[in-house]
Amino acid sequence: MHRKTLIIAEAGVNHNGDRARALALVEAAAKAGADVVKFQSFRADKLATAEAAKASYQQATTGKAQSQLDMLRALELSADDEEQIAAACAASGITYMSTPFDADSATHLVRRVGVSTLKVGSGDLTNAPLLLHLARFRLPIILSTGMGTLAEVEQALGVIAFGYLRDATARPSPAEFANLLLDRATWTELRARVTLLHCTTEYPADPRSINLRAMATLRDAFGLPVGFSDHSRGIHIAAAAVALGATVIEKHLTLDRNLPGPDHRASIEPDEMAAMIASIRDVEAALGDGRKVPAPEEIPNRAVARRSLVAIRPVRAGERFTEDNLGVKRPGDGIPPIEYWSYLGETAQRDYAANEALEP
Repeated sequence: MHRKTLIIAEAGVNHNGDRARALALVEAAAKAGADVVKFQSFRADKLATAEAAKASYQQATTGKAQSQLDMLRALELSADDEEQIAAACAASGITYMSTPFDADSATHLVRRVGVSTLKVGSGDLTNAPLLLHLARFRLPIILSTGMGTLAEVEQALGVIAFGYLRDATARPSPAEFANLLLDRATWTELRARVTLLHCTTEYPADPRSINLRAMATLRDAFGLPVGFSDHSRGIHIAAAAVALGATVIEKHLTLDRNLPGPDHRASIEPDEMAAMIASIRDVEAALGDGRKVPAPEEIPNRAVARRSLVAIRPVRAGERFTEDNLGVKRPGDGIPPIEYWSYLGETAQRDYAANEALEP
């Protein structure tokens, strides 16, 4: 049976820096049936320089005049905000998660907020110092791989493995990261703690750019659980990812797609989130256990839909069955049609009326 897919409602920065809106996103995610609501933890001055450009989608949604740094400053949540949001999640029965973008934010999430899993955004797939810092907490990690190659994912896994398996006195280096991946025990550790998310880092992502089959490529290459961080419009591609084996689905949630801010237009609203989750749960149920056996509901329909051997015209006792007087018709509660050729040329043991089922 397909295990339940972890569904992450990515609130991200769709609170626009407003704690009240962040709390409303928690409530909306819980009501929609998400397992997790995820935010982003960062200090803008540690994330970007004043010269850092906005992505084209950010320019389209927030304008070109404002710098990326100023945009990020307006989207920060304070440490107190995060603790209050986490408390609201606990009260609503939904798991709180946040993506840390710097070491101090990660430490606060683990030591003060008490997160049980760390999520790494695609932009930090190659941020080895941050990956090492996160891995040293020895918590499960969900790693988004947007914009990445298999080689970059492998390198990131080497860093994470080093953080998991080596103490703080060990000197990190690319050679040490690579050497660790040659040890079978390392992969046992990674498989127990790391999930890879396939992702296309564009907002919104055109279906032609999504390449869902790359999710299977990640699974086959590394033997780790895989999932899908969905930036497409609509909800159908997320359900398709579950059918292809995603164990985690992440999808941006907004209270209103028309709000100002970089990610609202590529997000879904609460009613769409609920519909997506319902679709995913239907797909999970439909996947079943893979055994090709009749469903219990099908059994009564066998007699209705299948056929049995019948006399297609009157046959007298002692007459031989031929292609002219022997056929197959419904219902299917008699001699199965596979026996048709066995009866040809045999002698009828009694009279049969037209359309009467043969007896063994």
